[in-house]
Amino acid sequence: MSSSSLIKSFIWFGLLFSLLLFSCGKEKQQTVFPEYKSITESVYASGLVRARNQYEAFTMASGPIQEIFVKEGDTVKAGDPILLIYNEAEKLRKENAQLAQSFADQQANQTRLRDLELAISFAKNKLYNDSLLWIRTKNLWDKGIGTAVELEQRELNYRNSKTSYESSLLRYRDLKREIEYNSKSAGKNLAISQVVENEYTLRSKIDGVVFSLLKEVGEMANPQSPLAIIGSPGEFILELQVDEYDIAKVEVGQPVIVSMDSYKGETFEAEITKVYPIMDSKSKTFTLEAVFTKAPIKLFPNLSLEANVVTQVRLKTLVIPRNYLLGENQVITTDGDTLTVKVGIKNFQYAQILEGLTNTTELILPNQ
Repeated sequence: MSSSSLIKSFIWFGLLFSLLLFSCGKEKQQTVFPEYKSITESVYASGLVRARNQYEAFTMASGPIQEIFVKEGDTVKAGDPILLIYNEAEKLRKENAQLAQSFADQQANQTRLRDLELAISFAKNKLYNDSLLWIRTKNLWDKGIGTAVELEQRELNYRNSKTSYESSLLRYRDLKREIEYNSKSAGKNLAISQVVENEYTLRSKIDGVVFSLLKEVGEMANPQSPLAIIGSPGEFILELQVDEYDIAKVEVGQPVIVSMDSYKGETFEAEITKVYPIMDSKSKTFTLEAVFTKAPIKLFPNLSLEANVVTQVRLKTLVIPRNYLLGENQVITTDGDTLTVKVGIKNFQYAQILEGLTNTTELILPNQ
């Protein structure tokens, strides 16, 4: 190859390399026009499926579990026993209280009262008799018959009889009050023993189903540990947690779109029925309740879920992709101009434009 041909080859190669560098260095700008479409604003929530009236059952007593009366899945009525905690000492205390109550019962003490009633009757009769003798002796003394010693003795007997009668009345009243007090006190102690004994038997608070038994026979029970999970069968609610920054947007009646790991690829519908007005200070979240309006065929308590609470919907409104916003309220046109716009609701994909743009304004991505 001649030197001139070699030089031409180098020149063509340099031009081709420069052209390739220029082409690679200049990517095509991404542009978009605002368009009219519907946009939905929603709030993210996570939570669980709960059976209605679902609760964890605790006992106030401590001790080993002696007997379990139900199995998981059993239907129970309110008041039905779930399990029994060993309580022999409390049974003995109850029996002792029953004995004390029987001993202090008013009917059992009628003999003591009757004995005092007889003593009162005797004292009353003696008082009446001594009063007659004293009056007769006094009348005879007024006529000059009898002695002063005899008159004084009759008067002394009368006054002693009167004192004895009044003393009998007081003893009767005191005994009656004592018996009434002892009877009521023994009855209260027996009632307390019965309440304490009942604390050793865990009972259902509702008509429902035993979803789970958390302890076995022989294991220790205490007031800090739940023993069973019980709830209403066939009725489920959604218990949702919403961040404190989003709670102001949530109201009762708003629709909810629900997805669950148990039904991947499917979505279900629900509606907010309750907003709890206090924040959990640990998680910084508020609790919501919702009910299904479009539910899965089969549900189980404690299924995990994710949800979007629909807070606002705008139909056929002007929107742009959210990533075309510069900051909170600015966009960049293909001419390089930065425009300030009024933004409405936003979601992860789009932002509503209320003022400042038309559907003929071409925009570019910021920082291009």
